[in-house]
Amino acid sequence: MERISGGELTERLPQVLLLDILSMLDVESLCSTAPVCRALRSSVSQVLSSIPNLDLSICYRLPHFRILSLELVCGDGPHFTPKCKKSIEKMFKRCLHLESLSIKFHTPFHLHGGFDNIQLVLPKPLKTLLLQPIKNWQAAELILSNQLSIDKNLPSTIDVQPSCLMLQSLTLILDLITDRLILIITNYLHYLTVLCLEDNLWTKPAPHNDLTNAGLELLSSSKRLTCLALSRSRPNVFGRITDVGILVLAEGCTRLESIRLEGFSKVTDAGYISILQSFKTLKRFEVINGYLLSDLAFHGLTFVSTSLVEVVLISCNLLTSEAAESLSLCKNLEMLDLGGCKSIADHGLNSISMLNKLTLLDLSGADITDSSLSALGLGRSPIATLCLRGCRRIGDRGFRKLFKKDSVIVGTLSKLDLGYLPGVTDETIALIVRMCSEISSLCIRHCFFVSDGSIRALGLMPDFEGKRRLIKRLDIYKCSRLSADSIEFFSRPYFRGLRWLGFGNTRLHGKEGGRMEELLRERPLMSSCVYGCEMGCKDGWFLH
Repeated sequence: MERISGGELTERLPQVLLLDILSMLDVESLCSTAPVCRALRSSVSQVLSSIPNLDLSICYRLPHFRILSLELVCGDGPHFTPKCKKSIEKMFKRCLHLESLSIKFHTPFHLHGGFDNIQLVLPKPLKTLLLQPIKNWQAAELILSNQLSIDKNLPSTIDVQPSCLMLQSLTLILDLITDRLILIITNYLHYLTVLCLEDNLWTKPAPHNDLTNAGLELLSSSKRLTCLALSRSRPNVFGRITDVGILVLAEGCTRLESIRLEGFSKVTDAGYISILQSFKTLKRFEVINGYLLSDLAFHGLTFVSTSLVEVVLISCNLLTSEAAESLSLCKNLEMLDLGGCKSIADHGLNSISMLNKLTLLDLSGADITDSSLSALGLGRSPIATLCLRGCRRIGDRGFRKLFKKDSVIVGTLSKLDLGYLPGVTDETIALIVRMCSEISSLCIRHCFFVSDGSIRALGLMPDFEGKRRLIKRLDIYKCSRLSADSIEFFSRPYFRGLRWLGFGNTRLHGKEGGRMEELLRERPLMSSCVYGCEMGCKDGWFLH
């Protein structure tokens, strides 16, 4: 007789059943259960994320936490109450063995400063830290206050060197990235291999208080870095960084395997070419809002053609199908995101379809037609995630060519985004239900011709070759043809595995709000959103 361990037995349980069982446990029991196996860790994480209120005193009884992730909402006021502040500070003082810490405040900068009134004491074993949002001066003070360990009893004449924090990964979502912050990071965090900095700037920064070429020169001394991300979202950009700064960075950080640059308005092909030619082991290359990035940067990709695994080029408006053709030479590509590159046409998709390891493809906004989907359907790419949002020239005819019985994609596709496609009707949804054996996430927002029949079909997807299929995430935002009656298709036994639903601007919202509230109470593990947010958001916290 085969002997099965507890962990193996758990791995074999249906996830829906496992989640139902775990939802009955208290928080302390959940935390004790998570380390047993991978399936339990994943399921416990889902259950904990659905708990709207958590008593932080539980952490006092579990001081040996290695990983802690908190997402905090301040409620109606702009600050935490003194009691909550005290609980948070006490918790961190007790969690002395933390190796990974993530804190996210779900409140905008202008409402409160996040860490304004909380004193964080970072435990010495901490290796990974994520804070969001935090002001740049707070981040600087946090590093300095946890860095300096000077015995007050020693005479002031004795030179005491600061003890070095052992942080290896630092991610900060800031109000502003500055040269001063980079100076403090490079001076004190000597063991960093991962540095991700993002700011959300709504006013133009002062010349003396911004990230410049000097900041990149400081970063070039961080020889251990293997992953670097510097992002500034619109409307403002890094207007004081030029190709010179990128060239200096490329000469110094020679061990980089992943780089993300967003909002670098003055960097041209010369800067991007220096990156592609300098980092011999580059696996991920990401540029967002690359205003001056063109096809020229990808001519002759012999330097990284074998190392590149992920390429993300979002809203780079000068790129055309020629760039896609050049990237098709990177035979190890597993992820290609060309979202917002509106000049990618059928010829580009024909080249991409030759990538036999591709698992993620984003062509949102591309100028492709139904005929190019035929090439993708005939290709051998094992695509699991496909985004065709806003490709308005494709419709039912193209999907009949894509989802054929002998196509590789019908056996691998799990996440599909068909948002803003006026040519998609119930015919395409029926095809997905019938052909796609792994589909679990579907976005059909703004698909005006999708009706109640599609919702019913998705809610009762039949087993495929003996394997149960369940839609876990569904976005039907602004599907205006859905009637109020379709709300009943979200009650049992429909959508047994649904974990997230976006249904704003439909007839399911509004007059039927009371019925939806009732359904949500019946499904405590399901999050929902009526605000048009992207799939998987947690805005449902504010809905109930």
